[in-house]
Amino acid sequence: MKKLNRWVYAIIGVVVLLFAGLVYAWSVMGKTIGASRPDWTAAQLSLTFTIVMAFFCIGVMLGGMLNKKVKPNVYVIASGILFLAGFFLAGLTGDSPVMLYIGYGVLGGLGSGFAYSAVMSTMSAWFPDKQGLISGILLMGFGISAFIVGKVFAAVAPPDGTETWKATLRILGIVICVLFFICSFFFVKPDADFVPPTTAKKKAGREPALEVNTAGMFKQPSFWLYYIWATLLSGAGLVVVSQASGIASQVGTEVSAGTIATVVGLISVMNGIGRVIFGGMYDKVGYKVTILLDLVLYAVATGILLLALSTKSFVLIVIGFIVAGLAYGGVTPTNSALISDFFGRKNFPMNFSIINTNLLIASFASTIAGSLYDKNQSYVAPLLMYGGLTVVGVLIWLILKRPTAEKK
Repeated sequence: MKKLNRWVYAIIGVVVLLFAGLVYAWSVMGKTIGASRPDWTAAQLSLTFTIVMAFFCIGVMLGGMLNKKVKPNVYVIASGILFLAGFFLAGLTGDSPVMLYIGYGVLGGLGSGFAYSAVMSTMSAWFPDKQGLISGILLMGFGISAFIVGKVFAAVAPPDGTETWKATLRILGIVICVLFFICSFFFVKPDADFVPPTTAKKKAGREPALEVNTAGMFKQPSFWLYYIWATLLSGAGLVVVSQASGIASQVGTEVSAGTIATVVGLISVMNGIGRVIFGGMYDKVGYKVTILLDLVLYAVATGILLLALSTKSFVLIVIGFIVAGLAYGGVTPTNSALISDFFGRKNFPMNFSIINTNLLIASFASTIAGSLYDKNQSYVAPLLMYGGLTVVGVLIWLILKRPTAEKK
């Protein structure tokens, strides 16, 4: 296949991640599914999201491990098949959530992880001069997916106690499978001698601090500090993402389901915008300022949402979700840009897959948040958890340093 303009590959990557990221629409989907199963607890429903995020991480890691042995288009096709099979299985859910866990959680999570790994390792290879920006643009598709899919899902399968969500999932599975098969033909990497246009004119950006493999990365304290930071802030973001629909409904008792879905979707929209902003920011100002601004947004979102709950102000809920979405959007492009900046491009696919395993741990934050709500019947405790994780993140930021090469 003739090589195209590199921005064409970026667009294809955004399209694939737009559909692969529908797992983030769980807050809206879970509300609809929960309405048809009122005997299920919030913790049981939240466990679905925990499972899907866990297997998403496994899928990303498998993609990184086999990056040099399996062509990326194979992963994209496999992802489509997994979504198709998973959503059909989820449609067989009965009185127990087991089939939902297996279909949506396990297979859907793996499918999303495979697509994510293929896009980030393949499409970003066309932009070695703009690692932060391209990460943000690609991940924007992943972030706004919940808004688009959430709106469609809420319109077709509203939380009215019926089981229309089963047929909706089946249709989504078919659409994704066909689309991914078509997009798979565009998953090609640049030639070894590829030189970005900006680099051809002048040297763009600074060189990585180190050029190490995964074993070498593990020896760096900076990796572990950042890994903990990413886990905490991802966990905080998932607290709000997984509980957003419930938080909005508790405050906006007179607000329609469609409006709730739109407001919850603001998190996804701002998440997508935040990914582009923070990705581009990393290229310009580096990790220290980028992470600090992100932490400030997390802290502001905590205060606004707690105030919204105490005052029952739906306007503050909207503002809080906007800020929380921007804050959460700052984590993922920073993951990609920092791994490239700190540890180099040569082993980026595998190293990047490792940093993404933070979501395996962070995913339990949504289950914990659901349990806190079950115990207190209030979202104050989950939001205090959100703020507490942010505080620890600030402490880590204070001691995180860019690694330096050892002198020989």
